[in-house]
Amino acid sequence: MDDVEHLMKTVGPRLRAVRQQRDLTLAQASDATGISVSTLSRLESGTRRPQLELLVPLAALYRVPLDELVGAPATGDPRIHPRPVIEHGMTVIPLSRRSGGLIVYKLVLPPGGPHPSPETNSHEGYEWLYVIDGHLRLVLGEHDLVLPPGEAAEFDTRVPHWFGNETAEPVELLSIFGAQGARVHVRARPKGRPAPG
Repeated sequence: MDDVEHLMKTVGPRLRAVRQQRDLTLAQASDATGISVSTLSRLESGTRRPQLELLVPLAALYRVPLDELVGAPATGDPRIHPRPVIEHGMTVIPLSRRSGGLIVYKLVLPPGGPHPSPETNSHEGYEWLYVIDGHLRLVLGEHDLVLPPGEAAEFDTRVPHWFGNETAEPVELLSIFGAQGARVHVRARPKGRPAPG
């Protein structure tokens, strides 16, 4: 078996692993990409040969570089060439190449209005947020917090959570998403409480 053929045989398991890390079903991936569930299933099982027109939308959905999906050998260049993606009005810039382990993103949230009752969600994983600029609202379980620049939060994503921008200025933050963690540690002042003098 030549190197290319071996590379092609590793794509299916890699696609399945990345989809499962994103906590997506085959049906959800199908809805988001327009690729049929049966085609996705055959890609993941290795019975369908991966083609560029199938891999490009999957790489965009899973927010991973195409060369990572196919397991292309490293070039030795450590630089990452991020390609921003717009999701729900938010700019998502991947800052890491790996689909396993810690995944790092820079997020830019446009100015927004108030969310009186934001819809929280929960999923497997552990997340760290660090605010670079602006003020980020974070709803985490029973906590409703505002994180100013320089403040960070870390939490188990099985706790219902939501974050967004309710100010007239954009919010820039780093998001680091990893495997399931143990405890919730949040250090921020509650929304509306003034900063210490």
